[in-house]
Amino acid sequence: MIRWIVTDLDGTLVGRDLAMVPASREALRRFRAAGGEVILATGRMECSARPYYDELGLDGAAILYNGAATVNPATGAVLRSRNLPATAWKTLLGLFGELPEGVYPVAFSGGEALAVHDVPELREYARRDGITLRDPGDWAALPPDEIVKCMLIGGPLPELDIAGTVTVRSEATYLEVLSEQATKGTALRELAAATGVPMEQIAAIGDNPNDHDMIAAAGVGFAVGDGHPDVVAAADVVARACADGALVDVVELAFRSNGWAEGKGEL
Repeated sequence: MIRWIVTDLDGTLVGRDLAMVPASREALRRFRAAGGEVILATGRMECSARPYYDELGLDGAAILYNGAATVNPATGAVLRSRNLPATAWKTLLGLFGELPEGVYPVAFSGGEALAVHDVPELREYARRDGITLRDPGDWAALPPDEIVKCMLIGGPLPELDIAGTVTVRSEATYLEVLSEQATKGTALRELAAATGVPMEQIAAIGDNPNDHDMIAAAGVGFAVGDGHPDVVAAADVVARACADGALVDVVELAFRSNGWAEGKGEL
């Protein structure tokens, strides 16, 4: 039985044109109509993920900020949050002036994305995610215990080892620094435990290294066929490419596993 399908957005459900791949969208709608639940798990923030959430007609939880927050976008309820340790943020502040040329920080706090540089790399990131970057003025003035995550965008990206944090690559030019308790896999385990859904009854799919622990945690872990080689190698099942409708393969397996005839599912 597959009760939940948990899906990444960019490169998995959403194509390079930033639109949801139609075949994947319709497959997820069939799964929901049959009685299954769809959960988004993305590095995006609330306002960035919301259009896709609404397009699918979802009304439950979503895992955002790569696992740093689990929220219900329909109600605004925060179900779980794991901010960066204040000591880690202070360490990052000390590193900002030493970043390689071409690498720029973005911090997330209070539902806002914050950046002090106005450069093409950050403008492209904001365009892609559909967000506005606000200049905080003085990084040090931000409450140090209210930083959800920090991203370094550009390249070459540095290697970081900061106590209490984990780093993940969500794109080749995105390095994300989060609380060590803030990963998609950890957030998924806690959400499943809170709602009484066994991990064995969850299928998850992603394409980049930040999805690795999520697909490893799920009962069935899918990799997008044109995803990162490490994710493809670690998956239980390799789906078709994103542009070809990767979620179709997940939904078809769910229907087979659940013994559902098309359009006649029942949990």
